[in-house]
Amino acid sequence: MHAGAPRNAGTALDLSRIRAQAANTSAIERRAATLPGRRSVKKDWQAAWLLKAISLIDLTTLSGDDTEGRVRRLCAKARQPVRADILDALGVPGLTTGAVCVYHDMVAPAVRALHGSGIPVAAVSTGFPAGLSPFHLRLAEIGESVAAGASEIDIVISRRHVLTGDWQALYDEMRAFREACGQAHVKAILATGELGTLRNVARASWVCMMAGADFIKTSTGKEGVNATLPVSLVMMRAIRDYEAATGFRVGYKPAGGISKAKDALTYLALVKDELGDAWLSPDLFRFGASSLLGDIERQLEHHVTGRYSAAHRHPQA
Repeated sequence: MHAGAPRNAGTALDLSRIRAQAANTSAIERRAATLPGRRSVKKDWQAAWLLKAISLIDLTTLSGDDTEGRVRRLCAKARQPVRADILDALGVPGLTTGAVCVYHDMVAPAVRALHGSGIPVAAVSTGFPAGLSPFHLRLAEIGESVAAGASEIDIVISRRHVLTGDWQALYDEMRAFREACGQAHVKAILATGELGTLRNVARASWVCMMAGADFIKTSTGKEGVNATLPVSLVMMRAIRDYEAATGFRVGYKPAGGISKAKDALTYLALVKDELGDAWLSPDLFRFGASSLLGDIERQLEHHVTGRYSAAHRHPQA
């Protein structure tokens, strides 16, 4: 990740900057509402954007009934995300997803299944999804996943620190998580659907970046409200302002509820508008998704053949 660019080292906690963060909710919602209609792409351009979206997917399974067999199938899909005949017709053989994301127990099987592919394994950690297990156990969980071969760790923050405005506690927690990750890159899951306001989202984004997060991520996918365009706009602008202030680029990962190809296109347009082309790479942008890939594959087959196909023709896992 972040090839050729310095990893976010973090900064000292600046409470004055945190408290100065604000969010004009009505203006943000208006901007988000106009995006799908103003940034549509068609035909060859749409196919190219959808292929880009595939390369940015953290292909995910986070279910209580996960098995090693399911994870191996998911990893096979990450290696070959679209049927070979479709990729050949589009001239992009060798396309893979950005990563595979699993629970800790499935890290080792995923690492074995992806050996030699260059596809990283991401592990959800720190008491995912609630983040309410004892702190020393959350740190230990990170260490266990790194030792098992995970090169990316998706941690969950303690939402209570945001809701009570205890920014020092959030900073200290995030800093400890970053240190426990070592060389593994850390994505901070804000669980934005549980933070109450867009202003809280902006403030939590800044604190996590100051504490050294490599990515900030919207959701666990388990909340009632997951990734949304207004939340994404707030988080992307925080990333943009953080780079202007520090020189460090931080990645962004919307997760939960993004299941349609047209939604992926909208998010990519927002990234291009707000952050620029540099963020349209796996180093700085990921989709957290499980079912999104299936819909993209159907759209690509339609582009190549002129026919829509049933979902079962594009098995995922």
